[in-house]
Amino acid sequence: MADSADFSESELDEAAAVLRPIDELEKALSRLPGLGRRSAARAALALVREPVRLMEPLVAALRDAGANVRCCSRCGAFTTIDRDPCDYCSDPTRDGSSICVVEEPADIVSIESAGAFKGRYHSLGGKLSPSRRLGPEKLRLRELGERVRTEGITEVLLALSTDMEGDATAGYIAELLRGSGAKVTRLAFGLPVDSGIAYSDPLTLRRAIANRIDQ
Repeated sequence: MADSADFSESELDEAAAVLRPIDELEKALSRLPGLGRRSAARAALALVREPVRLMEPLVAALRDAGANVRCCSRCGAFTTIDRDPCDYCSDPTRDGSSICVVEEPADIVSIESAGAFKGRYHSLGGKLSPSRRLGPEKLRLRELGERVRTEGITEVLLALSTDMEGDATAGYIAELLRGSGAKVTRLAFGLPVDSGIAYSDPLTLRRAIANRIDQ
């Protein structure tokens, strides 16, 4: 059975140039994080070479995820259409007085794997970025303020990137929640500059949560 790495450079170029469907498949795959043009081309050829073993299960999994996976209407975490609000929001054993603010739903998965935070979550759907035209109105900041006011939140832990955009977002949230009565803290120890939550290992995240500082 041929492996995707067995394709030569000439095979990749020839297949993409001659067959439009393969070229379109390659373009679609190359838009995924971590897949460059060559890796996408190899994956595309492997899929069309073994449709039963590779392509059909992939298509079925994509359809299932597309039909059933959603973001929680309350916190923005990944969930399914039959579990909304999600388990993080509905679990009575979690600490309802603290809320961890992240940029993306995938960051929640990373923090949960660290096992150091037992409160609720809130995904903003990004961070403030003038270059990408992401202002406050494009993020779930209004919903965050509403949750702090209505859910009895006493601590808001900001688990945001340590780059300029993450710092700007953290500062905006601190000002937004000023006077709300909630303490605003931020992850501290161990997170390198310009780093995102999704790229941090569980031990680093546990230490950062345990040593969080006032924002």
